[in-house]
Amino acid sequence: MALLHKVVQLIRGIQRNIYLYCLLMCSVVRGLLVVGFLILIVPTRLYAQGEYNLALSGASPGGLWSLLGAGVNAAVAINHPGSVITYQTSGGGIANIKLVSEGIAELGIVHDVELKVAAEGGLPFGQPVNNLRAIAYLYDWAPMQLVITSSFAEEYEIETLGDLITNQAPVRFGVNTRGNMVQELNRMLLDAYGVTYEQVRGWGGQIVFAASNDMANLMANRRLDMTGNGLFTPNSTILRTGNAVDVTMLSIDTDVVNAVSEASGARPFTVPIGTYDWLDSDVSTIALGAVLVVNKNMSSEVTYDLAKALVEHIARLRSVHGSMNALTPEFMASQDVIPYHAGALNYFREVGLVN
Repeated sequence: MALLHKVVQLIRGIQRNIYLYCLLMCSVVRGLLVVGFLILIVPTRLYAQGEYNLALSGASPGGLWSLLGAGVNAAVAINHPGSVITYQTSGGGIANIKLVSEGIAELGIVHDVELKVAAEGGLPFGQPVNNLRAIAYLYDWAPMQLVITSSFAEEYEIETLGDLITNQAPVRFGVNTRGNMVQELNRMLLDAYGVTYEQVRGWGGQIVFAASNDMANLMANRRLDMTGNGLFTPNSTILRTGNAVDVTMLSIDTDVVNAVSEASGARPFTVPIGTYDWLDSDVSTIALGAVLVVNKNMSSEVTYDLAKALVEHIARLRSVHGSMNALTPEFMASQDVIPYHAGALNYFREVGLVN
């Protein structure tokens, strides 16, 4: 009987443990169901408020766009601690259109004139690129600055770009890198005067393809006579060149400014006297703008967060260069070359920047 009593007690203990286990498992299941339900009903903004690890394709290292990349990274990291926007070098805006369009890079900086060409399917694209969307307009005040050594200008009696063409001066001309819109604008400027690169070579000149810093070094070492670059004013590379060799800046004739502006989407611009110590008159030229772009397939939650971070921490973008002090939230929402991404547009509407 004693043995039977112990067996009964053992069975009852097992039953009680099973009962408790079942209660525990039911509680766990109920908890999982609640969590699952919350996951379904809570907007995906929870994910969007986490860390981001995105690649931003710019241009050459150490240039203007690398500074802007650092500003974007700083702004996003404030709203989303732990986030990293990694700046990667590329051939420039035309290359970035391809990288972002094909999903190789999440973000890219592209000149507004390059976006116009891409949207219209011009060369080198061949057909319209229609899957890019804007996050923010970054600037439209980077003028083409045609800097020429004073000795060369004096020898060939050059005061404007038209004089250089008329006099067929054998200029060694740095035009930036192939595939870069700055280089393309240099070509377009010459073309508007009725001159090609080959013709410049034909009268003894040289067309030199090199990045901004390399052009500055070549000028300082007297291996170039002139450079054409789309840069903020004043620009450190031009300042460095001016410290190494006496230089001046060429104006572009008004009819050429208007023709190239209409063809490219660049806008007329005046570099004011005194921008550089050696600049003793206003200079007529054209200016480039730049847009931060993404693929249209990027999540609207992500693009909302990106636009929000850039507007809320616009000081981070302004701090990269004195010329960026002109940047305003209204300007960021003002470009009209390509559509804004829906997420960025939603944020701009929320804060009253667009209707």
